[in-house]
Amino acid sequence: MRPVYVDFHTHLDLYPDLAEAIAACDRKRVATLAVTTTPKAFDRNVELAAGSEFVKVGLGLHPQLVDERHSEINLFEKLLPRTRYVGEVGLDASPRFYKSFDLQKKIFQDILEICAAEGGKILSLHSVRSAKPVLDYLEKYLPEERGTAILHWFTGSVSLARRAVELGCYFSVNEQMLSSPTGEKLIKEIPFERILTETDGPFVERNGVSIPPGDVSGAVRLLSVLTGKDELEVRRQILVNLKALLESRM
Repeated sequence: MRPVYVDFHTHLDLYPDLAEAIAACDRKRVATLAVTTTPKAFDRNVELAAGSEFVKVGLGLHPQLVDERHSEINLFEKLLPRTRYVGEVGLDASPRFYKSFDLQKKIFQDILEICAAEGGKILSLHSVRSAKPVLDYLEKYLPEERGTAILHWFTGSVSLARRAVELGCYFSVNEQMLSSPTGEKLIKEIPFERILTETDGPFVERNGVSIPPGDVSGAVRLLSVLTGKDELEVRRQILVNLKALLESRM
């Protein structure tokens, strides 16, 4: 069966029941990238998603966990040949995590170089208060012909968004991002063919409750409002965008 929706950044293993979260994405026919936050979490996600038609698993080493999990970079390198998808990785320069920023940059460089060496990887990137260094590292260590980056919940400036487009990046957007003035402004600057939807569940909430697994309906609705396209057109274009991404640099 063909997918109906796209959720290209979600933490299914942080919902109460991973197996049920995967099943929910299958029932809704949502092409899903289930990111992980540490390499040690990868195997369990892969095991439970093995029978899924719609859920793919990303190999991650979250920048917020680098301080305590940086030694898992060796496991990351060992596991990488088993998947085309990488995430969640990147940089986080927010006050709480800035003390590990130099170590984050080293690990991020390692990840990009490992991915570039293999080629063909699709990376979902975290860039909180660090959009410029993330793009700097991408440009230096992951040439566009060696992999494709998706900027998850991007909050950088319009000029940095334009630079990311020039570097071949995609953007995954969720309903909370699209409800903010910054998100609304950015959407007008990003070519629609570079946009994918995400939930970032369970972190994004709706009415005080975590967004259900795979439920990108809010993001689709807001994209419709912001672009003037009807929701069916938005949903179909997102699927076209995903197809183009997956077929690039195979």
